[in-house]
Amino acid sequence: MTAIGIDLGGTNIKAALIDCASGDMLASVSRPTQDGEFVGDVPRFAHTVREIVHELEAKAGKGKLRVGFSAPGLAHPKGRCIDWMPGRMQGLEKLDWPSFLEREVQVLNDAHAALLGEVWIGAAKGCRDVFMITLGTGVGGAVLSDGRLLKGAIGRGGHLGHITVEAGAPKDIFNTPGSLESFLGNQTLQQRGQGRYENTLTLLAATSAGDAEAKALWLESVRYLAIGLSSLINVLDPELIILGGGIASGAGEQLMQPLQSYLDEFEWRPGGHRVRLALASAGEWAGAFGAASNLSIH
Repeated sequence: MTAIGIDLGGTNIKAALIDCASGDMLASVSRPTQDGEFVGDVPRFAHTVREIVHELEAKAGKGKLRVGFSAPGLAHPKGRCIDWMPGRMQGLEKLDWPSFLEREVQVLNDAHAALLGEVWIGAAKGCRDVFMITLGTGVGGAVLSDGRLLKGAIGRGGHLGHITVEAGAPKDIFNTPGSLESFLGNQTLQQRGQGRYENTLTLLAATSAGDAEAKALWLESVRYLAIGLSSLINVLDPELIILGGGIASGAGEQLMQPLQSYLDEFEWRPGGHRVRLALASAGEWAGAFGAASNLSIH
């Protein structure tokens, strides 16, 4: 089967024509999202998605194809739209993609899609019990348990950045006190670092240069991550944890080495068993591949 996988991001739309039997990407397209622009009452990105679908179908020469679609927000249980996405991506909420594209479409949250992409072609290939945590502006995630993507009743499943790791700390944007996101996301770094560091990669550069305050702040962040992961390990019992997002890819061993040391302190290891860690490896097309792989589930 040939299908189209589309990953709608805040900056770019990435789409791939994929041979679902081999996992080969037959063609790809990347276009700017142009978030905030409209054509009448419809966001411009929706028209761009439709143009991309027609373009890839023409390359395939097989008529209408099934489309897997990923985007930020909580996906509708039946996979027709993003049900909840306040504050950004105006026009995305409730847009019914099967009707708009006049094709079979399955809509999925972007973090869920990224994990499925890692399971299909990346670091989690062949895994059935794995979760991914993404470290960037915020902290997100997704869970695969016994081969099934954990979505939950209304699509909240996998919001791993919004677990409490410090009960006495202030609430985050989702009303969670002392969440993992509060101690790791770029969006809180100015406050945590008292304005000294522009973003986490700047913090890491300062750490490498011997800045003692930067090192202490970074290690505190990694320690909170280890506390959160240890708790999630007890709940989900994964065979593998994937670290993704811009912070993880930029930090590399600056993240992995201290994180493993803290897990040596906190992780419950029955019989000496330890959970493997890996950096995400499917790259910028993980979401498109994951969206396409989601079609095989339905």
